[in-house]
Amino acid sequence: MDEMILSAAEAAEYGEFKRTRREAEISVSLHKLIVDASRRETDKFTLKSACNCVRKLFSYGVLVSPVGIAAAKRHLAESESYVIALVGGTGETLLSVKRYEAKKAIAAGAKEIRLVLCYSALKAGNLGYLKREVKKLKKTARKLALVVSVEDHTLSSDEVALAVRCACDGGADAVCVRGETELVLRALRVSAGKIRVDASGVENAEQLRALQKAGAACITTACAEKIAEEMYKMAKEEGRQINTVSLPGTEQT
Repeated sequence: MDEMILSAAEAAEYGEFKRTRREAEISVSLHKLIVDASRRETDKFTLKSACNCVRKLFSYGVLVSPVGIAAAKRHLAESESYVIALVGGTGETLLSVKRYEAKKAIAAGAKEIRLVLCYSALKAGNLGYLKREVKKLKKTARKLALVVSVEDHTLSSDEVALAVRCACDGGADAVCVRGETELVLRALRVSAGKIRVDASGVENAEQLRALQKAGAACITTACAEKIAEEMYKMAKEEGRQINTVSLPGTEQT
């Protein structure tokens, strides 16, 4: 059976169709980005830049430390993007202090809470304490999403799995693991669809694609604009590669 070869005009039209569809897919991916502005070195200019990036890309939200909530809310005024508060410091803060910090964060305008678990309890396998911590913080967050952070680079895969189980049992809405495909897949297996699985520390478009393909929902990154540029550049190059297209199964006339 012969193949029909598209003309230059038809190939260009098909290429434009592919490009438009790819750009729509990119927009969906960018909408799931969380721009990380929670680092200690984040100054007011960096925070404003991060919020402007969120607005430009229509991203999910911006992750900030509690001291940055008010400014982030101001910069994202009239935007549907979320201000996400990182609560718990290093993780070794007292539970009562974490609850108070979460309450203050919500009062300041945070729309989602990311909880840093007590890592010493996790390392010791103290499941009772961890579940209690998650339950108490979820009670404080009420209708707002509570995301359990399991991003520390010292945590093994087994410890991440343990934290995911505690997050599920404690009533959390999501977990955020390091941006490694294996960890995302394991978190998805352990959670069994009970909670959302996010990933963090993403640095480029290729890593983003791999993690989203693995099943990560929201992606936290400090390189949002770079990733967006890479994704659109790849889409443009893919479009250029389509000069002639063969459609098998169609006889040439």
